[in-house]
Amino acid sequence: MNTKTLYCILILLLGCLLFSSLSLAAQGPARPIIDMHQHARFKVWLQDNGEPWPRLCFPKPCESLPAMAKEGEDILRITLEMMEKHNIVKAVVSDENMEEVWRWQASAPEKFLAGGGTFNPYETDTLELRRAFEAGKLQVMGEVGAQYAGVAPNAPILEPYFAMAEEFDVPVLIHCEGIGGGGHNFNLEAGHPLLLQEVLYHHPNLRLYVENAGWPFLEEITALLYRFPNVYADLSTITWIIPEQAFYTYLKGLVDNGLGKRLMYGSDQMEWPEAIGIGIERIRAADFLTEEQKRDIFYNNAARFLRLSKEEMTRHRGG
Repeated sequence: MNTKTLYCILILLLGCLLFSSLSLAAQGPARPIIDMHQHARFKVWLQDNGEPWPRLCFPKPCESLPAMAKEGEDILRITLEMMEKHNIVKAVVSDENMEEVWRWQASAPEKFLAGGGTFNPYETDTLELRRAFEAGKLQVMGEVGAQYAGVAPNAPILEPYFAMAEEFDVPVLIHCEGIGGGGHNFNLEAGHPLLLQEVLYHHPNLRLYVENAGWPFLEEITALLYRFPNVYADLSTITWIIPEQAFYTYLKGLVDNGLGKRLMYGSDQMEWPEAIGIGIERIRAADFLTEEQKRDIFYNNAARFLRLSKEEMTRHRGG
């Protein structure tokens, strides 16, 4: 190979590198994502063999990969890594142990919005919740997971939670759907989305979002969102816990029904922070969604629902 040929190859390689650099620069930074549903946990549940429980999946029998988090501190560390990797600029984080919620929020105060709710309203101290909202320590009511205690959303015992959320004008995340984790008191009937109708008539200014978009009640959640424009839905667990095709069928049904502006990304990562990336990639791979619809799900709808300022949205978008 002569010198002239080598020179031509070198020029060609430099041109390719320059073109790649310009293309990347034109794309700009990764587009922002808001995660509307995380859990603040510092405990990894172990099997009898001492290994962490693998990521949940439905329906049984099903196979799932081993958990990435081997120790409690891994959950927060890997979650923050996933948030950095996917440019998650905001995340709603909640759980039963409020001290752990505040520890998570303290690790990235500019990113985490703290949520306080209940999984058992017979045991939760609503006065303590009120004090936290009054002190500005909480920004979201929820997760309200009373379905795990067999309590329907229109039960009188939940009235103080909705009244408080409306009073402080904060969003409410509610577990109201046809799937859930373990627990002998979990009640499928208490997860019917139309049970929320009574709550919403009682609290017309409530900013409510329904976990898992009420899966598998497609017709019911569609009717609810048509009737109440202040209700949104997160996609959370169904992005990774049910079969891929089942998720796509449900998501397409929601979008075909015209609800693309009311759906928000949520990971519901619990003890499996790897679920964040799995859910994001499933949404990105949905070939029936336009790029605009994906941006709405990942960021725009949540930014509107949370009432983010123009200045904050500009920062998120790298402006």
